[in-house]
Amino acid sequence: MDKVLIIQTAFLGDVILATPLIENIHQEFPHAQIDFLVKKGNESLLNGHPILTKVYLFDKAQKRKSLSTLLGQIRKEKYDLVLNLHRFSSSGLLTILSGAKETRGFSKNPFSFLYSKRFPHDLGNGTHEVDRNLSIIKDLVPDPMRRPQLYPHVADFQTTANYKTTNYYCLAPASVWFTKQAPPAVWQYLIEKHDEENHVFYLLGGPDDEELCASIQATSQRANVLNLAGKLSLMQSAALMKDAKRNFVNDSGPLHLASAINAPVTAFFCSTVPAFGFGPLSDDSSVIEVNDLACRPCGLHGHKACPKGHFQCGNGLVEAMNR
Repeated sequence: MDKVLIIQTAFLGDVILATPLIENIHQEFPHAQIDFLVKKGNESLLNGHPILTKVYLFDKAQKRKSLSTLLGQIRKEKYDLVLNLHRFSSSGLLTILSGAKETRGFSKNPFSFLYSKRFPHDLGNGTHEVDRNLSIIKDLVPDPMRRPQLYPHVADFQTTANYKTTNYYCLAPASVWFTKQAPPAVWQYLIEKHDEENHVFYLLGGPDDEELCASIQATSQRANVLNLAGKLSLMQSAALMKDAKRNFVNDSGPLHLASAINAPVTAFFCSTVPAFGFGPLSDDSSVIEVNDLACRPCGLHGHKACPKGHFQCGNGLVEAMNR
């Protein structure tokens, strides 16, 4: 096993939950070259990774051109094994045309019938996504490590050192989907509940989350609530989260960042449920959710608005925290 390529061109969290394959393949085949293919925009998670040799980028904005370029690069490498964790046609096409000696992936991919080996990907039965991913190498790695692993650079810790001069909490209140996002009242309650002398609350997120975080900061009327949305990179955010007293997140990317650095985390699950397989994996982790709602879960990825109009899975979280 001299050369291995891992493909995961889905969301940020999906890439993080694929990283156990890197660690386990390296453990079993320490001299193998391991490369990774991600969607453009997610490369910062893996740049400078101590095990990976190459990180390929799939530019979905120029899909045909990018696929053609990638195919030439991949075929040139003559991989022994290609592992495709993505379940859609573009990655499946790259896999079957890669020229690899062996190809593996999930049977949900429309090109999987041409793989050397294909595996089921069942959602909702409580199996974690990490375990689903590891299932495709279960015959190669008998006793795999499960926790995702990221490697923030020394510079990331240096950048965030000035924020670590006192005890602090990190709050990541945003999500791409409205129904996966705990309401502002939840974040205000957390700030009030955990407000102690010489403690700071850092609001984390990307540039698009700055307005939401600014609103939470303003409503809190506290000088120790600081808005860092858009000010830190993904890996800088991970470096800051690592030493937090606790991180509070939604079912979204920051949850998986916390898992990958084994940071203490509490995750809010609104319209989705941990049984889908995307719950926290840190040693110190917990989930807060509103149980016994007939309408929950209402979808795998969430919605732009509550289909029922009441959003009780989010609005009931404060009560759930007090039970």
